[in-house]
Amino acid sequence: MSNTIDASDIAAAARQLASVVTTTPLHESARLTAAVGCPIWLKREDQQVSRSYKLRGAFTLISSLSEAERALGVVCASAGNHALGVAYSCQLLGVRARVFLPTTTPRQKRQQIMAIGGDLVETIVTGHSYGEASVSAKADCAATGAIYVHSFDDSRTIAGQGTVAVEITDQMQDPVGTLLVPIGGGGLAAGVAIWFCTHSPQTRIIGVEPGGSAGMTAALRAGHPVTIESTDRFAEGAAVERVGDLTFPLVRDLVDDVVVVPEGAIATEMLDLYQVDGIITEPSGALATTAARLRLDHPPISPVVCVISGGNNDVSRYAETIERSLVHEGLRHYFLVTFPQEPGALRRFLDAVLGEGDDIILFEYGKKSNKDTGPALVGIELEQASDLAGLLARMNESPLSIERVPPDSPLSLFLT
Repeated sequence: MSNTIDASDIAAAARQLASVVTTTPLHESARLTAAVGCPIWLKREDQQVSRSYKLRGAFTLISSLSEAERALGVVCASAGNHALGVAYSCQLLGVRARVFLPTTTPRQKRQQIMAIGGDLVETIVTGHSYGEASVSAKADCAATGAIYVHSFDDSRTIAGQGTVAVEITDQMQDPVGTLLVPIGGGGLAAGVAIWFCTHSPQTRIIGVEPGGSAGMTAALRAGHPVTIESTDRFAEGAAVERVGDLTFPLVRDLVDDVVVVPEGAIATEMLDLYQVDGIITEPSGALATTAARLRLDHPPISPVVCVISGGNNDVSRYAETIERSLVHEGLRHYFLVTFPQEPGALRRFLDAVLGEGDDIILFEYGKKSNKDTGPALVGIELEQASDLAGLLARMNESPLSIERVPPDSPLSLFLT
């Protein structure tokens, strides 16, 4: 296997994938076009087979194996979407696989992997991160001789994932001005960058990472891939501790900029995609449109294409998504309030501190710390973010002991 890759490899992968993958839609978002002020187009890889672009890379790699290699079986590590692509590919090609998933993989993805893979695919849940699952997967390969199917750091995976760009250039009537693409390990960004730099060199390519797992940003600062500690795994599909040795130089040399978006903004964008556009996306799938919404490349070169990379979202996570969005938008706040142990204390708090339209959405009364006082965790939702100043002023004037819980406080982890 050669580690070099060019646009001809991506074109070859596109031909090979023609009967396997869906040519996913590319359409304009009226919501984002109005918000940003220029045409914003969405490349809908959430509508791909297995609901993610990852199938493209997985099939390209596995189909390249010899009969002897296929007989050994394949192994992969994945946060979910790559494993779905591997499972689908193995069913098509009749290859056995073992997929290693971190405990953070949503249940919905685990169930889909088992349903698609059937008897050919075994799932092993191990480790708390993609990196830990990857260590277990590589140890399995060393012990069994199975072939490791990397989710991003293999030239065949990169070529397959780069076929998203082939479709975009075929579907757009005008040359793409700006392409926004999510980055986890860097395979998709590297692949599309290779294609566009050859076929549309004027296109500006922007990679987008989640704030809690910005591995490519860390690598670019260091000048080489480094291992980071993910501080927030909300966008688990892009939560990679170390970007690829192959993908890093390609992103460094071919991608124009890499930007970072906060997880709360991703949550807000997910909700707008669902409620306004009717698009169900997972957190990592909303990275590109979040960056467009925040105008991080302003003014963008028009037209703009955002890759929606995946739609495997667990519906049980929407409560967390709403919570993160409200906190990010400044509409939901939490406080530790020490109440005197006397009748009417709560009523006085409600009358003196809460403003018109303020709503208590959480009230957790703790054990009395002594006979005179008792603590409570109070969540307050505002009608608009600007109401916070008045609320804080009234709290300042209150005789009660009130401590605000900052959004980045460890305590906030219990609330999301």
